[in-house]
Amino acid sequence: MPNSTQLYQIEECPDLYVDACACDDQRNLVFISIWGRDTAVQELLARLTLGAAEGGLDQFHVLQDGHTRPVFVNDELLQKRTTREYRATLFGSMLHVWLFDYRCTQPDQANHFAYALKQRSSPRESLWPLVKETCPLPLLDHWQQPVMQLLDQHEMLTQLPGSLGPIAAWRLALRLDVLEPAIGDLIRQHQLTAQASA
Repeated sequence: MPNSTQLYQIEECPDLYVDACACDDQRNLVFISIWGRDTAVQELLARLTLGAAEGGLDQFHVLQDGHTRPVFVNDELLQKRTTREYRATLFGSMLHVWLFDYRCTQPDQANHFAYALKQRSSPRESLWPLVKETCPLPLLDHWQQPVMQLLDQHEMLTQLPGSLGPIAAWRLALRLDVLEPAIGDLIRQHQLTAQASA
């Protein structure tokens, strides 16, 4: 029997269901995957752009096991992808919408910051291409293990807590004032070399 995906309801929009959600430490939205009828999805998207006086939402709550999890939304950081999954149902078209912080798809090069969304089962090493893309310092592929250890040690690469669904979300926040001298020390100690050791 195949694994079924658990769906979570949005308290403010009971016709919409979430199958994956990731937030940062302050519960700001990083990624959410929503399913619902066309009209319900369009209503949510409109409410996220309106002010509170017009009935807009700057936060909503995902229901999980009888508890609510707040999700705070900054619509200026969000991008969306929409696909129409079931066109002719008894209740109208069914949409699948992804809302996500734009830094999930392209790093903020000026601030050396990015998010990564991975399957929970993905190895941590799969984050290395993002590290190389985000970091302005030249990083060689055979430096992966010591550099990733540095990022862990200085909490520059952290897994975001409390994701719902089959995803894991990671935050990469490089601090060059720490990273550059640390890499320099490893080079001087011959732990990082120009050629990969055999």
